[in-house]
Amino acid sequence: MSERSKDELIDAQKQVIGILFEVVKRLQANNDLDEEYFKLILNEEKNEFQLKKIIDERTINAEIVGRLLKQLET
Repeated sequence: MSERSKDELIDAQKQVIGILFEVVKRLQANNDLDEEYFKLILNEEKNEFQLKKIIDERTINAEIVGRLLKQLET
């Protein structure tokens, strides 16, 4: 294997690791948001603004995860 091929492989591996790290980070953020969401619901707090904020952030995280996973397909 040529030196250039090795360098390209290392770069590709770094990109995959970076993408997977971001995916895990976003999924963990959604898990944390789920926890907060259920606490709000179980406590019967009528904080609609906070609930909407959580749902919006979860949606953004899910969209980013989808885009990141698409990058891995190529």
